[in-house]
Amino acid sequence: MSPTALVMRHVVFEDLGLLREVLTERGYRIRYLEAGEHDFSAGDAVEELVAADLVVVLGGPIGVGDAERYPFLTPEIAAIQARVEAKRPTLGVCLGAQLMAAAMGAGVAPTGRVEIGFSPLTLTDEGAGSVLEGLRDVPVLHWHGDQFEIPAGARRLAETPGFPNQAFAAGPNLLGLQFHLEVDPQMVETWLVANAYELAAHGLDPREIRADALALAPRLTAAARTVVGDWLDGLEQQLQQQ
Repeated sequence: MSPTALVMRHVVFEDLGLLREVLTERGYRIRYLEAGEHDFSAGDAVEELVAADLVVVLGGPIGVGDAERYPFLTPEIAAIQARVEAKRPTLGVCLGAQLMAAAMGAGVAPTGRVEIGFSPLTLTDEGAGSVLEGLRDVPVLHWHGDQFEIPAGARRLAETPGFPNQAFAAGPNLLGLQFHLEVDPQMVETWLVANAYELAAHGLDPREIRADALALAPRLTAAARTVVGDWLDGLEQQLQQQ
């Protein structure tokens, strides 16, 4: 039977992007769970989430601290907590990584600034020996203002000058990425339109981000496939050893 990948999505235009092809090639059956529509508080929904072979938690324009205004976040974090406590393979991207961190007891808060656009990561010593090695010297897309603390027992893998916590891993199964590996140039165009007000508010020129996305597309596509492929290889090797 094909493995299942459940994808927790917060807005339609932030989907799997480049990662869909990687998962499809490996035989995953992909199903999206739409935040705000899917009832993450139901017992059978939590059981399904925990049982899935893989869960990917995607990004969105809200934050962990917005649960009063967006009440679905509370049961969503609780469901993710059940998943990570079971140490089931889980990948979080941007907001998804922040939700994972919160579910693991780490703080997540606005920083009062934003990091939007393409720039490279600096890998920590542990990051250099991780699946993120494939991102060395490769500019990646950042689009966030909140930041997570590193959960207890997790390893800090990467940083940028303004945001010291860009990625964490807890064992081989849990990986949180503050940045976006999944975005291809077509997705970037959609993001530029959807976030036009935010870009204008911060004095950012969409033409620069668009140009970077087009110029970096081949390198980013290869890097995304390498990083996610290496992580999935590690999951498969772990299964074979059980």
